[in-house]
Amino acid sequence: MLALGLGGFSIGTVEFATMGLLKDIERGLGISTPEAGQLISAYALGVVVGAPVLAAVGARMPRKSLALGLMAFYAVANLSSFIAADYGSMLLSRFAAGLPHGAYFGTAAVIAASLVAPTKRGWAIATVMSGLTIANVLGVPAATWIGQAFGWRLLFVATAVIALATVAMVAAFVPFEPAHPEASIRRELSALRRVQVWLALAVGVVGFGGFFATYTYIAHTMTSVAGLPESLIPLVVALYGLGMVVGNMLGGRLADRSVMGTIYRALAAVALVMVAYGLAAPWWPAALVMAFVVGGVGSLLVPAIQARLLDTAPGAATLATSLSHSALNVANALGAFLGGVVIAAGWGFTAPAYVGAVLAVLGLGIAAASGRLERRFPVG
Repeated sequence: MLALGLGGFSIGTVEFATMGLLKDIERGLGISTPEAGQLISAYALGVVVGAPVLAAVGARMPRKSLALGLMAFYAVANLSSFIAADYGSMLLSRFAAGLPHGAYFGTAAVIAASLVAPTKRGWAIATVMSGLTIANVLGVPAATWIGQAFGWRLLFVATAVIALATVAMVAAFVPFEPAHPEASIRRELSALRRVQVWLALAVGVVGFGGFFATYTYIAHTMTSVAGLPESLIPLVVALYGLGMVVGNMLGGRLADRSVMGTIYRALAAVALVMVAYGLAAPWWPAALVMAFVVGGVGSLLVPAIQARLLDTAPGAATLATSLSHSALNVANALGAFLGGVVIAAGWGFTAPAYVGAVLAVLGLGIAAASGRLERRFPVG
């Protein structure tokens, strides 16, 4: 699990540090804030496309071999971002880097879940995901500081190095299991015929969109609204990341008790916390506290969404867990886009938080509809 989690650490470091370095990237490429936000969206769209396609294509491969190939591709793609010469090539390289993201996490989650009892499945998924959340405590602040001090492009070199270390650790420590004899692209894609799968994805897209609307522009909010100097942005992202670590592990434990109950409570909490964050932002001590709270509450949802997709797609585990990351990265693209829209409209850098509250309420409505449907037609 440590080896698999290291891959999450690599992915989380570059995904979230890019947001913390958004101002530096703007200056380096000579682009506007909304244009820089589209780099986040390009990566997210790569995840959306790559997760189902690579998970389905790799259905007949042993899961360990698939994980190794995906992480090696991730290393190469991030090196291409390091050498990208202009905005267009950077957009393309960020899209390419996103392609293996979801399929890797999906594959890693299935491997982890296969190593524990069914009653600890949520904990196992959260353990693999902890690499991503711990990245926000250690990797993202360090990468943000390095990027500010020595150049933002070094972020992509560091990510590639960690990805290659993941390849070595997975090769050495993850047990080999042959592919399921009935595994096939058709079997994996059968998950897409289930209404509950699409409802679970919609919950992730809409409900989690506000988390990314807020996080994408967190550096701007903390400097322009809270009045913090740019030198303290690594502290801000560390607090956000620490909240994500706590929220992810708590979410895994709660999901083992009740998957849908965790989804309901997490979405309600996200709506309330986003409003509180928007109100607290002008006062820097409160803004720092809310950075931790937003990270924690938002991350409660991640293990529950993955577990829900496993429940609604029996026989297509890899595709199901990969799709959860497609959902989260559609949310990433949606959040970055809507956050950029309200900022460009002149509503200020706290406006994305209120957009996030609305999205969380909409996600809760979709989850409630899914729960009602399941009571009438149980998943099976």
